[in-house]
Amino acid sequence: MSKRVGILMGGLSREREVSLRTGEGVAAALEARGHDIVRIVIGPDTAPVDELVRQARIDVAFLALHGRGGEDGCMQGLLEWMGIPYTGSSVIGSALAMDKLKAKELFRLHNVPTPPYYVATARDLPDLEELHGSFGFPVVVKPRGEGSSLGVQKVGSMAELEAAVRGALELDEMVLVERFVRAMEVHVGVLDGRVLGAIEIVPKSGVYDYHAKYTADATDYICPPRLGGTRIRGVLNLAERAVRALGCTGAVRVDLLVTEGENEYVLEVNTLPGMTPTSLLPKIAGAAGLDYGSLCEAILDTARLHASIPHAKRRPTRLEVPEVARESRAGLRRVG
Repeated sequence: MSKRVGILMGGLSREREVSLRTGEGVAAALEARGHDIVRIVIGPDTAPVDELVRQARIDVAFLALHGRGGEDGCMQGLLEWMGIPYTGSSVIGSALAMDKLKAKELFRLHNVPTPPYYVATARDLPDLEELHGSFGFPVVVKPRGEGSSLGVQKVGSMAELEAAVRGALELDEMVLVERFVRAMEVHVGVLDGRVLGAIEIVPKSGVYDYHAKYTADATDYICPPRLGGTRIRGVLNLAERAVRALGCTGAVRVDLLVTEGENEYVLEVNTLPGMTPTSLLPKIAGAAGLDYGSLCEAILDTARLHASIPHAKRRPTRLEVPEVARESRAGLRRVG
């Protein structure tokens, strides 16, 4: 019996539009491969998420969400309670990867190199210069829990630092100030524990921020990266170590810096990588011989439950779904 697949997209985060593009791309690809697909669009004016999912009567969830509420363990926890297998990492793996501070702490614990940093909050603003001390410039300012490089800025002076920290604090209660490392930016794709390959990122602005990620022709992509065989093997190994340190599974993208010397640093691990036309994971998979549709199929195959919650193992059958959810199959093609 074929499974009914719900593509969860949209959400309430600042990455909603990117999520909608990811979700539509995945939905179209899986439909073309014969899957029974339901687009579950989550938004500020839709019904509650649990209600949308119940109405859709799905067997498995393909998470096309980005940012808070979708990538940080919240949606994963809901699906665990509902007993619906889902793509991506577990609740804890998702939460740790989304939290830049906790991820860095675990990287250090597992001897995974990551750029030096310190944390700033609103209470630190009056004494920011003292807190910064001899840390030096340039630095990169990042909100603790945002994705898609939202709020990320490279700054070169104390005045710029204060403005960037204030701006980042509008997105998060805590901000990371990270030492800028002059290096090649390399991203590694990992699928179900297997490295797919790597890609070199060359943003024309010099910083791979939100604009560089989602604007056509704003970034050059080189696949494979311009690295020697021994060096690239070290980079791929480091990416695998970062994924294991956070306990991530499914489709993962690891962002790294590779210096001209012998140093490599992990920036972050993305547990729900973008799947838009400009996204990196499809580019990496394509270079490895895996087309977009096959990649979506392979990600779907990784869907599972992680928490083993006893009462979540049995979900209502379609006959037990409340009357309000018994809509026509056509009417459920797009929920939300």
